[in-house]
Order: sequence, then structure tokens, then C-alpha cells
Amino acid sequence: MNDSVKYLLDEQDIPKYWYNINADLPEPLPPVLHPGTNKPITPDDLAIIFPRTVIEQEMSTDREIEIPEPVRNVLRQWRPSPLFRARRLEKALATPARIYYKYEGVSPAGSHKPNTAIAQAFYNKQEGVKRITTETGAGQWGSSLALAGAMFGLEIEVYMVKVSFEQKPYRRAFMESFGATCIASPSDTTKSGRAVLRERPDSTGSLGIAIGEAVEMAAKRDDTKYALGSVLNHVLLHQTVIGLEAQKQLDMAGDFPDMVIGCTGGGSNFAGIAFPFLRDRLRGENDVEFIAVEPSACPTLTKGKFAYDFGDTAHLTPLVKMYTLGSGFVPPGFHAGGLRYHGMAPQISHLTDLGFIDPRSYNQLECFAAGLQFAKAEGIIPAPEANHAVKAAIHEAEKCRESGQSKTILFNLCGHGHFDMQAYTDYLAGKLEDLICDEGEVAMALAGLPSVA
Repeated sequence: MNDSVKYLLDEQDIPKYWYNINADLPEPLPPVLHPGTNKPITPDDLAIIFPRTVIEQEMSTDREIEIPEPVRNVLRQWRPSPLFRARRLEKALATPARIYYKYEGVSPAGSHKPNTAIAQAFYNKQEGVKRITTETGAGQWGSSLALAGAMFGLEIEVYMVKVSFEQKPYRRAFMESFGATCIASPSDTTKSGRAVLRERPDSTGSLGIAIGEAVEMAAKRDDTKYALGSVLNHVLLHQTVIGLEAQKQLDMAGDFPDMVIGCTGGGSNFAGIAFPFLRDRLRGENDVEFIAVEPSACPTLTKGKFAYDFGDTAHLTPLVKMYTLGSGFVPPGFHAGGLRYHGMAPQISHLTDLGFIDPRSYNQLECFAAGLQFAKAEGIIPAPEANHAVKAAIHEAEKCRESGQSKTILFNLCGHGHFDMQAYTDYLAGKLEDLICDEGEVAMALAGLPSVA
């Protein structure tokens, strides 16, 4: 038995079409609402912050949407990404389970985020946009959009959640190396940022706050649009290249998953690996289990409410129905900064509410322990976000060992941890602790949910 098995595809196997799960939902998504009227939003309402093609994709129910050749040409730099059979991990766990992981850390930015950053930059450039504003949590999305901006000649301005800005200086350096501007959020450069700082001068920030700042800046200038790295339909659409490739690679392996696992903050990497397999589940053609893993300190799916809410703290965005902890909720400053969002992608929220997705949460310390266990077996140090998927995969493999039942486990290793070594240093020194979600703060934030008739 080989210690390591890697399944590789050729360049011609890069998908030519993204998969749009809206075409196969058993019930359509609840409409996105205008925050002023509570009426379904129109393309014209979104045109102030998004390019037209992105808006069309956001609202599309076409099952397949063609990937432009200029986008595929850039994706060829690292795609198709490899699928590994984790035999050394299986051996270390003494499990009969077969564990596969799709490794997205091979991208230039070290995560899955460029899959959508390249597409969004292309569509903005096509429409004559000069400048894009965005937010980032841990920095993977900001890094990816900085990279995409350099490739398409766009100015990029990134509002980075302050706690991650301070924890991850090399992510900021990465963005700046590609010509992007990186600003700690909340900042004094926007009206919404200044409002937060007046109320909480020591705020650690949140993705909701950073989104509000980026949207505010995009709305001020005609040559500027906004780009989001997760949550929205078009972002999840672009990530389906992950699962589409994985299907071909598992065919090469002669295997098929019993469960598909991904970490969830806004939902893009989970959707990327899961949605192509979910397509067949929705048609009744398989009974795959889909596990969405989130941090216990920001338990959107496991403790949030399925309700209409704003995507940002400043209440500049449309209202979407999603699992939410309340737009005013600020999670504690744990190291998986990409998972510190108060809401969940509407598509994932909808499918969870319908019973197709099983959410679960884990604490910070057990996720870091799982990440190091994986690293020692497989030789890859995962990002703190990806550690949540690793923890769930190990948990499921241990259950197989206890029951003697062999299952095939597929998870998305959505990025490496090379920019997160301070977090590992702190963990190994015993300086990290499990941060608790303040249920009182959640209750207060949920009490402020908008009223939707």
C-alpha cells in the first residue's frame, strides 16, 4: 500500500461551466429584499455596487453558467488542484475509513478564494471598473483579490478585520506586495467605521463592520464596485470548480463519498466542495451526508436564527434570509478569522433549514490539535479555518474505528497555514484558549433583527 496517493487531472479537465444549485433546489430561495421597502430587490438596485454580469449570476436559475476563457486561462496556473487519499492519516487513526481531501492551498494565495476573485476581477474589468473595495477576515480573500487586481489592472482597497490585521501581518504584506491597500477595520476612513469607534474605541472588528465600510466606499464613486469573497450566490457558484474536479478524481480512485465536509464562515469553500455532490442528492440519486463545520465561538448555523437580516453592521446591504447571530454581533477574537461572520450563505442556510446539511461546531483548541495531528501525518499545515473540517473528518474516522464500519470521507482542505504560524506558536506555548460565544450578546443582536412583513 502506498503511503500517499495523489489524483491529478490535466488542464483540459478544468470545468468549462460552473454549477448553479438554484436550478435544483426543491424550494426556491426566499427573495432578497430592499432594506427601505422590504420589496424584492431588482438588478438596478444592485448595480451601484456590482457589475451587471455578476448581478445576472446572482439571480440566475440556469443550471450551468459558462466560465469565460480568460478566467480559465488564469485558473490554469494552479487548477485542477490535487485530490489526496490520506493513507498516513488513516493509518495513524487505525480507522477503516477512507479519507480524501481536496487541497486548495496550491493556489498562489494559498486558499480557495482565487477561484472567485479571478472571476469577479474579470467581470469588473470587462465593465470598465477601475477600483474594487472589499473586506477580509483572516486575509485569504483580501490576498486573493489583491492578486486578481494585479492580474487585471484594478486598484484594490481591502478593509481587514482589526483583530486579524494585528494577528496576521504577513497577510497584509502579501496584499500590499500586489499593490492593494489594506486598512484595519473599524477605521476612521468611513462614516460607518467612525460610528463604531465612537461607541467602542477598542473594537476588535468583525466581518459585518468591514463589509459596511467597503460597501460605503464603493457606493461613493462611479468608477468603483464592491466584491464579496463568500456568502452570495455568485461567489458560491464560482467555487463549484472544486467539487466538479473532485467528482472526476474520485472516479479515478473508483470511490464515492459517504460524507462531504467543509468548514463554514460565509460558506464558499463548503459550497464549492459540496454543491456538485448535493445536486445528485437533491435528485434522490445518492444519500451522501453533508457536514458544515463552524467554530463554537461563532455558531451561526448551530445557534443562530433563520431570519431576514443585514449582511453588514452599518445596514447598507440588502436583506437576505439566512442563519444569523444578528448583524450587530461581534465574535470573540479567535484565530480562524475567516469564520467570524454573523451570517451564513442564503443557499447553505436554505438547504440546512430543509434538512440537507448537518451543521456542527467545535472549539478552537480541539481544532488546532486536529490540525497538527493531520500535519504530522500528511505533511501539510492547515489554515486555522480548515482545521475545523480536519477535526470533523478525524471525528468521523474515529467513529468508523469504533463501529468497525468503513466509510468514504471527503473534505475540503481549503488553505494552508503558512501565514498563521503565530497562531500555532501560541497554541504550542499554551497561550490559546477556547473562547466562548456570549449568548447574551447573541440574544441582544437577534433582538435587533429587522422587521419583515
